[in-house]
Order: sequence, then C-alpha cells, then structure tokens
Amino acid sequence: MHETTLLLIEVGALLLGMSILGRVAVLTGISPIPFYLVLGLAFGDGGFVPLAASGEFFQTGSEIGVILLLVLLGLEYTAPELVGSLRSARSAGLVDFALNALPGAAFAFLLGWGPVAAVALAGVTWVSSSGVIAKLLRDLGRLSNRETPAILAVLVIEDLAMAFYLPVLSAIVVGVSLLQGAVSVAIAVGVVTLILYIALRHGHIVSRAFPADEHEPLLLGVLGLTMLVAGIAAEVNVSAAVGAFLVGIALSGRVATNASQVLTPLRDLFAAIFFVFFGLTTDSTELISMLLPALALAAVTIVTKLITGAYAARKAGVGTLGQWRAGLSLTPRGEFSIVIAGLAVGAGVAPALAPLAAGYVLITIIAGTFLARMPDAAWFRAAVLRRRARATA
Repeated sequence: MHETTLLLIEVGALLLGMSILGRVAVLTGISPIPFYLVLGLAFGDGGFVPLAASGEFFQTGSEIGVILLLVLLGLEYTAPELVGSLRSARSAGLVDFALNALPGAAFAFLLGWGPVAAVALAGVTWVSSSGVIAKLLRDLGRLSNRETPAILAVLVIEDLAMAFYLPVLSAIVVGVSLLQGAVSVAIAVGVVTLILYIALRHGHIVSRAFPADEHEPLLLGVLGLTMLVAGIAAEVNVSAAVGAFLVGIALSGRVATNASQVLTPLRDLFAAIFFVFFGLTTDSTELISMLLPALALAAVTIVTKLITGAYAARKAGVGTLGQWRAGLSLTPRGEFSIVIAGLAVGAGVAPALAPLAAGYVLITIIAGTFLARMPDAAWFRAAVLRRRARATA
C-alpha cells in the first residue's frame, strides 16, 4: 500500500475514534483527555496495533496543538493583567520550585541515579503542563474565574524559567563548557525579553497589522505570526508555548475577539491530536516496570502542587474554593517533562528515567483531569463550608 494512502487511512481511523470517544466524554461528563491518551496507548509502541505511517503527522500536529492552546489562552488576557499577575506571583514561583523540584531530585538520589539525573528529574516534577491545563480550564469553563490569573502566572513563570533551565541541563548532560552554557542562557533570555517587550509595549501596533473583520486574512495572519514567534522561541531553547502565549497577550480589541473565534476549531482539532500523540509515543510495555515508583512520585507531587496553587491563589486574594481549584488544576505535567527526560536519556543518563517520566506524566494528567473537577462537587463545597464554620467558631 502506498505510504500516503496508509497515512490517510491511519489518520482517518484515529480521528473517527477520537470523535466517538469525545462523544462518550460528553455523555459521561468526563474530560476527553484520558480517553485520547488511552487511544494513543492502544495504537502506539507496545499497543495492540502500532501505527507507523501517521507518527510524523501526529508529532507535528501535537506541537501545533500546544501552540494554539496557549495563543488562545493569551487572547483572553491583557498585558496589564499579565504583568500584575507575574508581580504578585513571584513568591509563588519560588515556592513552586522548592516544593516540586526538590522531591524529584531527592527521588533520583533515592533510586541511586546520581546528581545529573537528579537535576533532570527535578525538572520533570517541577513544571506543569501548560497545554493540558489550558484545555482543562476551557473545558471546565474557568477562564474568567478569579483564580485563573494566579494559575497562569505560575505557568508563565515556570515556562520562562525553562529559558534558564533547559540550556543549563543540556550543558550538564552533554558536558559542554561553562561559557557555551552561559551564551545559550543569554540568548534565550534576550529573545524572551524582546518578545515580552513587544507584547507589552507595542501590542496595539501588532493588532493593527491584522484586519479584524476579514476572517480568512485574520486567521492566516495570526496563525502565521504565532507559529513564527513560537518557532523562533523554540530555536533558542525557550518554550514555544511562551512565545505563543505572548502573541495572544499582544493582540487586543476586535482583533483578539475575532481571532479567538476563527482559531477555536483549529485548536480543538490539534489539541486533541496532542494528547493522542503523547499516548502513541509512550511504550506501554515499559511503563509496567516503573509504575509503582511513578505512582509514589505522583502522589507526593500532586500534594506539593496543591500547596503551590493554593498559596498563589491566596496571595491573589482568592477564597478557599478558588485556592483548591488552583492547586488541583496545576497537577498535570506534560510536554516539558518528556522533553527533559529525553535530553537526559539521550545523553546516556539513567535510561530508566524515560519510562518513569512517561508513567509519571500519564498518571498526573489522568489524575489531574478528575481532581480538577472535585471543587465543583456539592459534597466538596459542603465540606469546605463546614471547615470554614468550625474555623470561625
């Protein structure tokens, strides 16, 4: 069979399967994320029928999915809101690092993997998944909630921190000189600063470059700019998600409103592909050996992320239920954790780190999808009210 024909068959079959699972998710009131992950596992490495022809398509589609999730999230907020949230969340960023990176480092030493693996596993457990959390917030209708800016501030701080962390990790695992590592960090920080400056100071000029009421040129222009900025950011070891988010922040007014409308269908398609691709690239047979360590690590760092989110929301003046929502929403880890593990394993550091990271990410995504819904349950609200009443009595 011709490769293109096989590609069309595989992609078509997976999209139909995703449609059916998405419908099941709607009927059951559950997020479709776990369903998409399981579908990917079923047809990925170690699955029932591994798919080969569509792998590259889904890889590219997953990268576009994360970019679209973040640019549309950025369109919901203005530059002053972002700056205000970042200023109020500085201490939350330090708490986030201390509570979530240190358990990963300690776990690596506990397994006897050494200091380099400890630095890598610290990154795996530290950074939440912007893509997964953006979809969760949208699915749960929380984009306008009071705690959401605090959540986004933590995510942006984490992603910006990756501009320092990834070049440093690369230098450590590869063994490049201190000067080379410093140059990589300087370039990354310079690019982030430039993008941030343009977004905050000259966003109105960027918005004027697009025709607000002409949907086709608007779609092509905003999508093109977003992918261009995201690509430049990724080239200098900065998160492509940060670049996309800042493009969304830079756009305002009717341009932002109409761009959100025309990009939404594309986001829905490619975001779903992102989660399926994660399952496709995870070898389900390797997960079994590291399942218990991954569960233990996930249990610890779900609690530490809960504390992080609650602290950030409380600093922003959010009430008790909002603090719970913020903490539980930050649970999922994702794309960065996999990239970090890949860097370490690719350099020959602790090969078991790959299946551990894959299992850990899968557990936190599935658990986070369900945990994020808990604060909306009647029994949970009643429990919080009872505890508040006892505290004030």
